[in-house]
Amino acid sequence: MMVEVFKTNVQKETDTNYIIAVIKRQFPMYKVNFDLEDCDKILRVEGVDLQWRNIIDYVNCLGYICVKLD
Repeated sequence: MMVEVFKTNVQKETDTNYIIAVIKRQFPMYKVNFDLEDCDKILRVEGVDLQWRNIIDYVNCLGYICVKLD
């Protein structure tokens, strides 16, 4: 099981629900959540064989910034 954490510019809860739905549609086995209380507006994704570059691409294509945190 891998866990990746991303910094985003997502501000609204409604936006998080949409982004999570898009990611889950493509990767149904991933566990996805946001922490909008964090200053980095964290997106956390957990899954086996995690394709983090695809996650960044999907979020970017939706018009948001998404950067992998080390």
